[in-house]
Amino acid sequence: MPKRKPASNENKDKPEAVKQIEQLIADFCREHLNDEYAELCRRLTDKLARKRPTPLISGKPTTWACGIVRTIGWVNFLDDRSNTPHMKLTAIDKAFGVAESTGQGKSMLIRKMFNIKSMDINWSLRSQNESNPLAWMIDVGGLIIDARFLKREIQEEALKQGLIPYIPERPKPMHLDDDEDDE
Repeated sequence: MPKRKPASNENKDKPEAVKQIEQLIADFCREHLNDEYAELCRRLTDKLARKRPTPLISGKPTTWACGIVRTIGWVNFLDDRSNTPHMKLTAIDKAFGVAESTGQGKSMLIRKMFNIKSMDINWSLRSQNESNPLAWMIDVGGLIIDARFLKREIQEEALKQGLIPYIPERPKPMHLDDDEDDE
């Protein structure tokens, strides 16, 4: 019977630059942000690492780490004082020791590469989904409607199709066929 290969360690196959970027981001998020930001930054790093050829092996790891954190921060309005955590995007550059123009440029490159928009539901913090209107807009018969106000059956189908993040709890859904004035 042939010997089985040991399970490959995902991390050992990664280029050293990618490992450095991951560590820089993990340390930054632990010190300045939270686990939710760390998870989204890790996902974006993985997505960049899977590109062929991966752009992460060219340039400085600190620049890529800064650009990744800045991108996720930009999507989630990290610089808005009403959010927790809150941090200016330029403070991210400073923390990584990167010039503002470099951090902003790397973030713009990443956003263009993956067509990442402001409030992009693929890169939004799960804790902010309730307040992100784009997470709930779906096309129903050609009309763009907020799924939080639709019948439960429609919400369940939208969830099954991956159009909304979860079934929201609402006391009374709005029904398009109800006429409350008849009472």
